[in-house]
Amino acid sequence: MLDGIDVSDWQGTVDWADHAEAGVAFAFARATEGGDLVDKLFERHWNGMGESRIVRGAYHRARPEGDPIEQARRFLSAIDAAGGLRAGDLVALALETAGGLRPEQVARHARRWCHHVERHGGVRPFVHTFQAFARGGHCAGLGEYPLWIAAPEKPRGEPAVPPPWRGWAIHQYVHSPIDRNVFHGTRQDLTKLGFHPR
Repeated sequence: MLDGIDVSDWQGTVDWADHAEAGVAFAFARATEGGDLVDKLFERHWNGMGESRIVRGAYHRARPEGDPIEQARRFLSAIDAAGGLRAGDLVALALETAGGLRPEQVARHARRWCHHVERHGGVRPFVHTFQAFARGGHCAGLGEYPLWIAAPEKPRGEPAVPPPWRGWAIHQYVHSPIDRNVFHGTRQDLTKLGFHPR
């Protein structure tokens, strides 16, 4: 299993070389949230991960009450502005809030976002969510996407898997002071799930 972390501008400046030396093999940084927020440190995180030879990922925090296509376009634009995707880079949708919508509306938003990113970005997103939210029907139809499950109450590498998934790819097992994750596989397995130029 591989160790990883995820960050946003809440963490401030991150010493990526130090994390790499400490055994962090992969990381996700927030790129965008909703329809208009671009993380002010995303470009620095994106390039810092790359320079430290950490398998790098970008994530978007969904606001399902907004337009999924507009949010997907802004996400891909933020990555392009930071230097773009290279082979093995990862992307993810953080799906954790309903925004006042019914579960089926949230799931439809997420499916449309994922389809747009897969079609126009050339990479299949991970879906980051948590047990109760998924069990509530908010992730219907997303079982084809790799699951990144937030389950800090479970031992490292032993999360419960909610439907519609049958297995997990990444387990977020610590939330504080920095989010810690583990990937169920090798570095090669992980980069196979990432971007591959056509």
